[in-house]
Parts: sequence; structure tokens; C-alpha cells
Amino acid sequence: MTLPRDYTGQACSLARSLEIVGERWTLLIVRDAFFGVRRFGDFAAHLRIPRAVLTDRLNALTEAGVLDRVPGPGRRAEYELAEKGVSLWPVVHALTAWGDQHYAAAGVRRIFRHGADGAPVGADGRCTGCGGAVEVGDLVVAPGPGLPPAAEGDDPVTRALLRPHRLLEPLRAPRDSGTTTKGAHS
Repeated sequence: MTLPRDYTGQACSLARSLEIVGERWTLLIVRDAFFGVRRFGDFAAHLRIPRAVLTDRLNALTEAGVLDRVPGPGRRAEYELAEKGVSLWPVVHALTAWGDQHYAAAGVRRIFRHGADGAPVGADGRCTGCGGAVEVGDLVVAPGPGLPPAAEGDDPVTRALLRPHRLLEPLRAPRDSGTTTKGAHS
């Protein structure tokens, strides 16, 4: 039996928010969009998500105004965060920091740095170097000590994220001649 997408009878803002971002895979899609993933195939390969589920989640996020579907190269569409989606950054960052604190036994997989001075950004969104609040567009995601090295068969997004990358900038994952299914190197 499929659960409904809404919280009938719940009038609180948290219930309304969960109707949009509370389904499995949804926040990981949003996270990847912050990383700069734009293409359907890159989401699918990196997350190892069933294509039908990805289609459903992308459609729901687009209908809710979290993502915009924009023209990509050729006739393919791409997805980018809309203003409403960008405003989810504090939530995504806080959940990531919470997971790092409680579940990163091998060390944090990703470090967020201030693009202006290269200093790490704390869980509160402030630069540990200059002390200022850092806007999402001025954040650089870099590999942390818990991120495993590249492995044969890694998907293109995983390989691209082994290098520092500014959030929200389109991630043009390197392509190779082989197809891969390995991924989920959040």
C-alpha cells in the first residue's frame, strides 16, 4: 500500500514542508543539485535511484517550485535549484553536519569551505576564518578525510566531486566510454 504524500489534518508548517521534501531520495536529489548536478542521468548514476522514482521526485520538486527545469545541451532538459530550493541550504547543511557529528565513523566525507578565504564553514554557516556568514553561492565543497579515494567504476559525479567545486555551479562530470552503476559517494 502506498502512503499518501500529504499529512491530512496536520496544519503545521513542518508537515507542509515534509510533503515537499520528506519522501525518500528527495533531500539527496536536492543535495546533489547544490553540488551542481543538473542532468537526469547524473542524478540516477550518482544516487543509484530507480529511474521511475527519480522522475517522480524531479516532477514533484519542479511542481513545488524547488527545482526549475531548464533547457540543456541539445534537446535535453536539466534541473537547477529555484530560489525556493536555494533557501533549503540551511536545512541540508544542518542535516549534513548532524550526520557528520553522529555517523561519520571514518571521518567527514565532505568539507564546506568559504570560497573567499578557503577556511572551513561551521555547522552554523559561519566561516571559521573570517567569522562571517557564508552565502551558499560562496561555498566550496571539497573532499573530507572520510571520503574514499576514486575507485574503478565510480560514476562521473563521484569522480568530479573528488575535486573542490563551488556549490550551485553546474557540475560537468567527466565522461568516459564505459557506463557505470556504482555511486552514492555522498
